Amino acid sequence: MLTIDLQTARRFVLGKHGLWPGRRWQGAAGTQKAMRAMEYLQLDPLQIIARSHDIKLHARVQGYKPGLWEQAAYKQRKFFDWGGWLAVRPMDELPYWRVVMRREKKGHAGVSQLGREHAAAIKEMRGVLRERGTVSNRDFEMASRTRTTSYRGRKDSALALYYLWRTGEVMTHHRENFERVYALTETVAPAELIREASDAETDRFLVRKEISHNGLTRLKRTAEAYYRGVPFNTIGKLRDKLLADLEIIEVQVEGWKQVQCALASDVKVLKELAAGRVPKSWKPLGASTSDEVSFLAPLDPVSARGRAKELFGFDYVWEVYKPAHLRKYGYYTLPILWGDQLVGRFDSKLDRSTNTFIILGFWLEDKSLARNEAFAEALAAGFESFVRFLGAGAFNAKAVREPMLRKRLAQVNP
Repeated sequence: MLTIDLQTARRFVLGKHGLWPGRRWQGAAGTQKAMRAMEYLQLDPLQIIARSHDIKLHARVQGYKPGLWEQAAYKQRKFFDWGGWLAVRPMDELPYWRVVMRREKKGHAGVSQLGREHAAAIKEMRGVLRERGTVSNRDFEMASRTRTTSYRGRKDSALALYYLWRTGEVMTHHRENFERVYALTETVAPAELIREASDAETDRFLVRKEISHNGLTRLKRTAEAYYRGVPFNTIGKLRDKLLADLEIIEVQVEGWKQVQCALASDVKVLKELAAGRVPKSWKPLGASTSDEVSFLAPLDPVSARGRAKELFGFDYVWEVYKPAHLRKYGYYTLPILWGDQLVGRFDSKLDRSTNTFIILGFWLEDKSLARNEAFAEALAAGFESFVRFLGAGAFNAKAVREPMLRKRLAQVNP
């Protein structure tokens, strides 16, 4: 078993995701590398300032522009989106995911129910897709369809298309205003990938991918992980088998009660970090996170779902679904990464009528940072990069209460 301290654990998780010590990927090609390193690019339709997945990629890819992930997925067909837990995955993994799709068709109660209740509409949509090639839910008027009450859609056509997508008969051809446009799988995926891996190969793949996605994990079986395909009753045996085959290792993080799992292929990196060195392949292309802060998306895997508390001692909850009177910070608050620490957060909005990015609230974990000139410069550099990423024409930071920081941010040039 390998024992590491918390700083090493934190830097390892950040570095595996390309967030530390700075952006090491660039442009369209770098976007694909970042998406592969993350293992899953979770998608979210909310667009308050920008969509969560675009904010994630901005923090990892130098010169990232919103929508570059779509080019990789829907034009180059290097990735595909799928799942009740909606994420983009590498196209070459499709044979494994087709096993999960088959399992969902037979064993997922909600998916099976859709198949039974909307069998006629499903058959109809198959025919429509063969005839038209691509189909969107918007192609069908409400007045001509059977109304439904599912959160997956208000028309039987929407649920039928969703069923075909979840079970692998169709894939997302492209998106229009984030809405899926469907096509038959054989017209989207390479023919050699439209097959199933074995169940045993798939289970091992899914566990390894889960570990890689988290960097360090207890392999706790939550509902979220279950929907990524590994049956609950197999996880313990799979873990033991992968340990025996030296594909994964156990890691004890000082101060953590539970032993973690990591990929055996990451041992060298873990040891380098433990020795105080930065892996050569992690060298930033430009500024480090000490010179330019990064902002983490609400669904960023290094900080979402309690991870921020574990790794950074930073209590972060995405409050977008909380009633306004119960929010402690704000509707769309983003954590601020400086160096290898989360040091604060801010709430903001993009006023599209004036194209102005506006800070609504700003909070520091350590009040002394308000007088730290190095932090002020890094914060200004981070906001300057973020404003350019958003395409905003103006920046309003008057809500920042700390005088030195507010003065420095007033100089940010979009």
